[in-house]
Amino acid sequence: MTTTENIILDIDKKMDFLVKKIELLNYINPLNIEEEKNKFFASKFLKCPTFIYPRLDFDAYNLQRQLFSLEIENIEDKIIQKLYEDIIYEYSGLIECIATIGQGKKFYYNSLKSFGTPTEKDVENAKFILHFKDEINIENSLPRFNVQETETHFRTYSKQYDFTYEIKHSDNLSAIAMVLSNDKILVLNKNHTFSQDDINILTNHEIGVHMVTTMNSLNNPLKIFSHGFPNNVETQEGLAVLSEYMSNSITLERLKRLAYRVIAVNSLEKGYNFRQTFKLLYSNYELSKENAFNITLRVHRGGGFTKDYLYLTGLKKIYDYQKKNSLKSLFTGKTSLEYIDEINYLIENKYAINSKYMANSFKENKCTNETVNFILDKLK
Repeated sequence: MTTTENIILDIDKKMDFLVKKIELLNYINPLNIEEEKNKFFASKFLKCPTFIYPRLDFDAYNLQRQLFSLEIENIEDKIIQKLYEDIIYEYSGLIECIATIGQGKKFYYNSLKSFGTPTEKDVENAKFILHFKDEINIENSLPRFNVQETETHFRTYSKQYDFTYEIKHSDNLSAIAMVLSNDKILVLNKNHTFSQDDINILTNHEIGVHMVTTMNSLNNPLKIFSHGFPNNVETQEGLAVLSEYMSNSITLERLKRLAYRVIAVNSLEKGYNFRQTFKLLYSNYELSKENAFNITLRVHRGGGFTKDYLYLTGLKKIYDYQKKNSLKSLFTGKTSLEYIDEINYLIENKYAINSKYMANSFKENKCTNETVNFILDKLK
């Protein structure tokens, strides 16, 4: 092993030690969702919820100081040095996000720095999707599986992969399922009754991509593949929703849900509070109170969480990219399309290895929904 390789691995190891605790999803979900939802409904949607969040178990200021103390200037390879510089800035931003959860505008501005906000084009794309007439398969959309039954479906689906992971149930989720990559855990929302559409979508999304990229990241010697490249959320969610599409699991209803998230995130920029965003979705767009609450919760948690618009932008970018390019390098971990050249450079120079696992849904495009195909082709 060369001196340069030793220096890179040493810095990567130190960074891994520092950032293991900055899993944003561990902190952003309120601890009192059901209680506050009941109060909000009882107030006839007039009183904004007051959410409580998990306490930090690290010193944010000290952690940032240690990150910036890493001697990346000792990395002689300028491409890799610049990559680590970008990653340190990315992780520093995430630390600021976590440290300010529940602090209103302070968190919102940190969220903007880390995730951005929808452009006018993004909002136009969302409204374009919402113009289409609903296509609902009553049988598949009917809520009928409890969390234990849903877990069984996930375990059956996962037999196609030779990796294992843990499944937990929680009543403090704003999503109905999520993967905690650092711990190799799938968390299911035990307050939710799942439909067949939910299961089809989530297995291909959470396991087919998020768990697959988690397992591939563990095969790489550099831990940046596990903790994530800058702007990896857009790419990872784009891959995950594309997996839904390729497996013929995505529905127009699902695409509309992603579009409503863009509309809701855009309401933050307009200065809407929780009640006003809820009213926009419930009264103007005529969503059910449960769906309107869940989407509003997702974007207002923490003080204004802008991440959710990236599902739709990521889908469009990955959908267009895969027409002419292989997705294999993007599956090596929590990668970003913006850093595909650097990822391939790491693979070519033996700092990273090719993906062991790929989403099985990507073997062929099984989507038969002509409306969905038309929409994805026409998005700007």
